[in-house]
Amino acid sequence: MTVTDPIADFLTRIRNAGMAKHNTVDIPHSKMKAEIARILSEEGYVNDYSESGSGAERKITITLKYSPDGDRAIHGLRRVSRPGRRTYRKQQDIPRVLDGLGVAILSTSQGILTDHTARRRGIGGEVLCFVY
Repeated sequence: MTVTDPIADFLTRIRNAGMAKHNTVDIPHSKMKAEIARILSEEGYVNDYSESGSGAERKITITLKYSPDGDRAIHGLRRVSRPGRRTYRKQQDIPRVLDGLGVAILSTSQGILTDHTARRRGIGGEVLCFVY
């Protein structure tokens, strides 16, 4: 099976694992997915992530985060820019997710960044997804 949008597949795997209350989820590796996992970890949406394997067998293992009463830390993941419709924003037009409670993840000339970091650095880019 060929996946035409690997980032949407990545987000769907995390969303499904969270709804099924899994502790971890394994995802095929790519540099962009690893950077998005790093941002999710830094922003506190997941407990941890790790990369393992080599070659075609490389994978990213994400440890999901839950509250003590079992609620998911990630309530929503939404893909914004898709292969059929790319979405680019200038620094002043970067969207605020839930008035700053969520995070927009952007692909910029300086790498994969959150909306806060991109605004601070004064750069725009492709809006990959919203996390809240």
